[in-house]
Amino acid sequence: MVQKIDLDHSRFRDIVRGSIRKDLRRHIANGSLMARRGDKTVSIPMPRIQLPRFKYGTNQGGGVGQGDGEPGDPVDGEQEGEGQGEAGDQAGEHELEVEVTLEELAKILGEELELPNIQPKGKRQVTSEINKYTGIRRTGPGSLRHIKRTFKRALKREIASGNFENNGGIVIPTPDDMRYRSWDPKTVPQSSAAIIYMMDVSGSMGDEQKEIVRIEAFWIDTWLKSQYRQIETRYIVHDAEAKEVDQHTFFHLRESGGTKISSAYELCDAMIDQHYPPEEWNIYPFHFSDGDNWSGGDTARCLTLLREQLLPKSNVFCYGQVRSTYGSGQFKNDLDNAFNDNEDVITSDIPDKDGIMDSIKMFLGAGR
Repeated sequence: MVQKIDLDHSRFRDIVRGSIRKDLRRHIANGSLMARRGDKTVSIPMPRIQLPRFKYGTNQGGGVGQGDGEPGDPVDGEQEGEGQGEAGDQAGEHELEVEVTLEELAKILGEELELPNIQPKGKRQVTSEINKYTGIRRTGPGSLRHIKRTFKRALKREIASGNFENNGGIVIPTPDDMRYRSWDPKTVPQSSAAIIYMMDVSGSMGDEQKEIVRIEAFWIDTWLKSQYRQIETRYIVHDAEAKEVDQHTFFHLRESGGTKISSAYELCDAMIDQHYPPEEWNIYPFHFSDGDNWSGGDTARCLTLLREQLLPKSNVFCYGQVRSTYGSGQFKNDLDNAFNDNEDVITSDIPDKDGIMDSIKMFLGAGR
């Protein structure tokens, strides 16, 4: 019975995975999963299911329920109720939600977009200690008692002493029979990553553009968290000046004024120098903007900061350009021209929510 239940559950999970993969672009574009997100799971809305219901047919033969009257006529002795609203002629709609872990969601994303597993750069200096159970010992806490080993020891003693048959096959372990699992502390490398999101919050970046960034950041986080044991995420917003903010402020702040992109890159560089030594951290700066910068001189400053400061410290630098009514889109052209042959710079054009999935593939498809 247990094996049959496990088999049915496995088939159900395969059906769920197939449904998610089929509609992954829609799930990403509408952003509904983020509203259903818990600490470790996400509720996925599945296709509607049809519940069984009686339906009037055209059977003209005799039998129970046949006779005078029309469908819908009340049965004798019943009173009409005082229902609210008008009666409808359509069946009710029912939606099934299935919980999927963020780890499994990341796996589905990786399979659908054919994302390679990330290979951390350099030698990892950050380590963690884990307890690995490697043997058996005769003392220990009750929570680590090895029941099978204890019973085998007691059974051997009973048989050797000749008491097994006399006791009617009952085996009662003694303190000398007790066996416990033992462990050895083991130091293992701990891959760590720092994600630094930067976003233009000048007047030309509206709510729709911020929503696109919010959705894309959710999926980027989901994938990178499946690749690293430790993740730290920081947020920088900028117009003419840059400042660090929390996650909620990052996605909801609305300001106006000019745009000076170099201010964000300078703050990002200072943040890396202060908190994330490149020899110990895998660093991922992501910058989102509509492509406007206040002057060509500041764009030149940005290119210098990237070439001399940010790129040598980062695994990869990603720039996503979100289209807006007022944005010129020039900054992406400047980056493409300056770093055309540099694989450390990846740029993406995000015209609308349907373009988020393609942007994610461009950013993460290099496996770096």
